[in-house]
Amino acid sequence: MSEWQGRVAFISGGVSGLGLGIAQAFSSAGMRLALSYRNEDYRAAAARWFAEQGREEPLWVKLDVLDRAGWAQAADQVEAHFGAVHVLCNNAGVSVFGDTAEASHADFDWIMGVNFGGVANGIVAFLPKLKAASGRRHVVNIASMAAYLSGPQAGIYTASKFAVRGLTESLRYNLVPLGIGCSLVCPALIRTNAWDSAFRRPAEFAESGFGAINKAELEQFGTAFQAGMDPLEAGTRIVAGMSADRGLIFTHPEFAEDFKAIYDDSLAALPDDIAPPERLEVERLRRAANHAALAGKAISISDLT
Repeated sequence: MSEWQGRVAFISGGVSGLGLGIAQAFSSAGMRLALSYRNEDYRAAAARWFAEQGREEPLWVKLDVLDRAGWAQAADQVEAHFGAVHVLCNNAGVSVFGDTAEASHADFDWIMGVNFGGVANGIVAFLPKLKAASGRRHVVNIASMAAYLSGPQAGIYTASKFAVRGLTESLRYNLVPLGIGCSLVCPALIRTNAWDSAFRRPAEFAESGFGAINKAELEQFGTAFQAGMDPLEAGTRIVAGMSADRGLIFTHPEFAEDFKAIYDDSLAALPDDIAPPERLEVERLRRAANHAALAGKAISISDLT
């Protein structure tokens, strides 16, 4: 029997794309599901898959991830329906591209609001439920390889994923002592329609600095996604990483060259001199506190000096 059998999982944006692949993999691992959605057609298509596979129908939760009150209601709804919540997967996001030097406040507010704010909203709403539950529990935050790799056409998207990475890596130190696992997931190209987010831009964020959408150009870019990994394969790899209690889950293998360059560039950027003993001691204490947290000790600020 799977260690996840009977665990209750909430997945934001869980009815299409990678979110649906994760939902399918979670279901195959024996989890009971609550899936948030906005698009009724995507929800109906997801429902057909669960019915065709003879799986338990998920609890469908209509949710705008920018809506904090909606998140609180969703958390209460899931707990009331299932009796407990064990797994939170913050997956919902938008992929929007454009010249960051031309970006407007609306561009920043929408992309950061969904990709980072949605994760923060999920954590605030659902962590009390996970803390109140018992047994195997886990927080999964979906970022992107953009959390490590920057580029000229996805500056705000990249910033949002860097933010999710930093939040998740830090949160792990707080959750492990509570017996709750925490994983940062950084997928790369997935066979989805994530590229077309700009077509679904909400009216309240309409004042973009990126200019009018070039439909033909964006659709051409979307053809690259056909080479992507199957969402269910990615979801299956995520479940495997959760089972191994990995803090960092990479789903794609093709980035060794990039990480070597990051490593080499980072070491080359360090000044070539010796730090004074008192600064070395501060950093030793920081490292020791991090190791102690992952070993199960609750860390306070007094542990850092």
